[in-house]
Amino acid sequence: MQRAKIIADTREVFSGVPELLSVKADVEVKHLPVGDYILSQRICVERKRAEDFLESLIRKRIFNQISRLKEAYEKPILVIEDEGLFSRNIDRRAVYGAIACLLTDYEIPVIRTRDAEETASLLYAIASREQFRKKKEVALRGKKPDMSLKEKQQFIVEGLPYISAVLAKRLL
Repeated sequence: MQRAKIIADTREVFSGVPELLSVKADVEVKHLPVGDYILSQRICVERKRAEDFLESLIRKRIFNQISRLKEAYEKPILVIEDEGLFSRNIDRRAVYGAIACLLTDYEIPVIRTRDAEETASLLYAIASREQFRKKKEVALRGKKPDMSLKEKQQFIVEGLPYISAVLAKRLL
């Protein structure tokens, strides 16, 4: 039986999702400039735990990340994993407003999953459909976000744990 190929970002290794995916798919782990999982030449998934989504919302990084994802891939997807979407002292209207903005203004599908296992199952289903039914190859996208050297440096520093856009600028 043919196995789907999925490219996972190196920062996703500790989430458990790549390991769960490797049971059914060929998973290649490499540093990705945008997104967390490449499922085909046109689909890339940004996976965020609910707590990470809230942190990105507070630090105003989520829309920048989604913009870069949308520039690089034809059909980007955001997966919000875990139940803690309303665990912090953030008004529900702000959370729903951000999701509504992603859905309507950015036209990005937002999918909620319970845990890493459900996320892995969803990613595998999408990858299989893309690769076997639609015959879409998996490849690092040729059209990468155009960033200046300064923006690339900031992007890399922001990828470190607990580093906001403001702190990254100060560090650089």
